Order: sequence, then C-alpha cells, then structure tokens
Amino acid sequence: MEQWQDQGIVLSARAHGESGAVVSVLTESYGRHMGYVRGAHSSKMRGLLEPGNLVGVNWQTRVDGNLGTFMLEQDRYLASGLLHDPLKLGALLAACSLCDEALPEREGHSGLFHGFIALIESMESDIWGAAYVMWEIALLRELGFGLDFSRCAGGGGPDTLCYISPKSGHAVSAEAGAPYQDKLLPLPSFLKPARDEITDAEILKGIEMTGYFLEHWAFVHHSKGVPEARQRFQERFAAYCTRQNAPELLKA
Repeated sequence: MEQWQDQGIVLSARAHGESGAVVSVLTESYGRHMGYVRGAHSSKMRGLLEPGNLVGVNWQTRVDGNLGTFMLEQDRYLASGLLHDPLKLGALLAACSLCDEALPEREGHSGLFHGFIALIESMESDIWGAAYVMWEIALLRELGFGLDFSRCAGGGGPDTLCYISPKSGHAVSAEAGAPYQDKLLPLPSFLKPARDEITDAEILKGIEMTGYFLEHWAFVHHSKGVPEARQRFQERFAAYCTRQNAPELLKA
C-alpha cells in the first residue's frame, strides 16, 4: 500500500458515482495530485471542496499507479473573503483551472504551491492584480516558458524597455522595437526595471500579455486550449477597466 500526508490547495472536484468525487489538489510536496473522495456531496464536504481551500491531505492506494483515495481535513479557508468579489473570485478560479489543466500530475512544484498561497493572501491588498500577473509569469516559468524583462533582445538600453517579443518572450526597447511595434506586445509598466506605478490599465496589459503566452506556448497543444475560467477572468477585467474609465470618457 502506498500512502502519504501533505497539505494542498483544492483545484477542482468532479462528481463520480452517486456520492463521490474525483478531486484535484496542488500539494506542497507531491505536485498536482488526484484522488477519490467519498461522501463528496454532503454539505460539509461541498464547502471543503471549494476551489482555493487549503486542506490537509491523506492519500492512499492499494495498487501502485491507481487513482487512490483522499481523506481531507480543513486547514484554512484561504478564499473565504473573495466570495462576494466576482473579479477576485474569477482570478482565483482562473489560477486553479490553469494549475489543474497545465501541470503534469505527480510532479513536485513546491515553489508554485507557496506562490499560490501568497497570491490568495495578496487578494486583500491593492496590488492583487499585479500579483496575479506575476504568478502567471511564475507558472509559465515552471512549465518551461521563461519570460525575460531584464534586457532588450535587440540590444537597446534597459531604461527604455517598452515591448515584449511574442516569439522569444524577451523585452524590447522603444528604439529597437519602433519598426516592429505592430507585431510586439506592450510591456506593462510594473514589469519594467524602473517599476512604474501599478494601474488597472497596466494590469490589463499584463493579463493580456500572459494570456498570449498561455495560449501560444503553454496550451498550444492542448485540445481544449486555455481554460474557460482564465478566458472569462480576462474578459471580466477588461470590462472592469472599461467601466472604471467611463466617467473620464463622458467628461471628454
């Protein structure tokens, strides 16, 4: 019999049979792992299995390579404060779906696990949007797709970085990128060496930037493409920015 104990973040729960569910969690030591949970439809377990919950995990199986079963215990309701904020809740569901669909099963990702907890905790701050973009950059790196914002791919100065190449993922200066600006992605100000002010418009640039690389790099060979939860979050944030700018547009 195989068995281990760890802590994990609930990513998803899919009904299986009359009363059970196949649950996916991101654990600290064992990466993304799946297991069967009995009695998943009870009121207690439904609350426990909400995406974003931090749980104690006991996994065991009699046969090596089988799905195995989970015994889960509540650790912390990390996302309890997000339930009445559709935008932040959308970000949480997007992050859960990305991990659930992109990470290979049973491979350790302890750094991403702790980064996920830090992301959820950052939702209480004013910089949560930038923190989300940074988390997606870390996810891309974990998947083998690193982005480089430290220098210009065309040899320009680091003080004028303005774009990012959709082909290489390297930053490009304003001067070097001028002839190709229609083909380059805008670089959010808070990712530049000078770390300019974080605004909703710049966060949207970041979400669209990482969204591009998720679609064309990380999920290019996935039959379903980028998870719907991630696409909905980007659409919601874009709509939110439009509403925020509406008073200024009316004044103009």
